[in-house]
Amino acid sequence: MSEQVPEEDLVEEQVDPLVAAEKERDDYLDALQRLKAEFDNYRKRVARERAALAAHASERLLRELVPVLDDLERALEFAAAHEEAQLEDGVRLVHRALAAALAKEGLAEITTEGKFDPHTQEALLSQPSEAEEGTVIQVLQKGYVLGDHVLRPARVVISAGSPVA
Repeated sequence: MSEQVPEEDLVEEQVDPLVAAEKERDDYLDALQRLKAEFDNYRKRVARERAALAAHASERLLRELVPVLDDLERALEFAAAHEEAQLEDGVRLVHRALAAALAKEGLAEITTEGKFDPHTQEALLSQPSEAEEGTVIQVLQKGYVLGDHVLRPARVVISAGSPVA
């Protein structure tokens, strides 16, 4: 004879997996919400750190440029006194100080000797000349690189070859 299981026991067996699944769902939801909160905190922290790094970099550069500003003020004072020789010396001093401060930050001038380089130079004109075709014959505006990144290409005039007679 087969033993019959009371209905209450059947319901209890069916409820247990349902309760277990709901608990597992709640655990996953809780873990997901915690992970989301951690990620949001991480994003905010990284944004704050980036802003602080940018501010620090700007501060360091500005600290280097403040003496250049002082030198410019001195040059303007000499200009007001009409001392041309001292004005020229003052402007040269400011130029050297600014160039040194920017070089210290990694800025370098693009060399424009020889053949035209389309990666670092921009040809504005092409003129007939005695120089070999494609050779830089005049620099209209200096170019600069920061590390291996071109900040501004050198603007140049290149030779179109010898003039036809």
